[in-house]
Amino acid sequence: MDSLAATSLTGLWDRLTGTQPDPALWVVIATLAAALAVVSPHPLWRISRNAITIAHEGGHGLVALLTGRQLTGIRLHSDTSGLTVSRGKPYGLGMILTAAAGYTAPSLLGLGGAALLAAGRITLLLWVATALLVAMLVMIRNAYGVLTVVLAGGAFLLVSWLAGAQVQAAFAYAVVWFLLLGGVRPPFELQMKRSRGGAGDSDADQLSRLTHVPAGLWLFLFHAVTLCSLIGGGGWLLEA
Repeated sequence: MDSLAATSLTGLWDRLTGTQPDPALWVVIATLAAALAVVSPHPLWRISRNAITIAHEGGHGLVALLTGRQLTGIRLHSDTSGLTVSRGKPYGLGMILTAAAGYTAPSLLGLGGAALLAAGRITLLLWVATALLVAMLVMIRNAYGVLTVVLAGGAFLLVSWLAGAQVQAAFAYAVVWFLLLGGVRPPFELQMKRSRGGAGDSDADQLSRLTHVPAGLWLFLFHAVTLCSLIGGGGWLLEA
């Protein structure tokens, strides 16, 4: 019995840390087209943006924990807005990094995912994403947020356990393309809102108050990170 368990754990570890074959180029292009199709049209974006909000608020929460702040809860709303609440000093580097993490998180997650896919670590990507969603679920404080995270985590879990290698590869590439492309759009939306006098309490404005650096410069940083991530990550995916 112990030998069987050890063999199973070894096989599980090998599956997690091993490499998988790269998909055909047409699969990479098809998943890129699929990601564009759900990011570009406004009606579909209103739905798919929920996934970007998960990454956005998850970024706030993860960086809050990494910088020593106490994460008290995350809320996700049906209008694709969200709120992450943490306790700690209302100023300083930890607060600045936490505030800056939201708009950059989807693209940086996509960049990290592209690096894993370029290395052939498709299964590892799926399991890491599932683990992050499960960890985030513990901190969700409203019903809609629980529903969206459970649906997202369930999709990753089903694909990673039940789907074949080709389906896993296509799913992983589609998710990473979506994060890279979807991460670019929110900073532009924020810029448009601010140009109309709205979003006065946005992450960029909070960062401006924390650092005395103009909000426009923080918005430029968001653009730079998201666009550079798309260029770099997209290059890795197309070369994989």
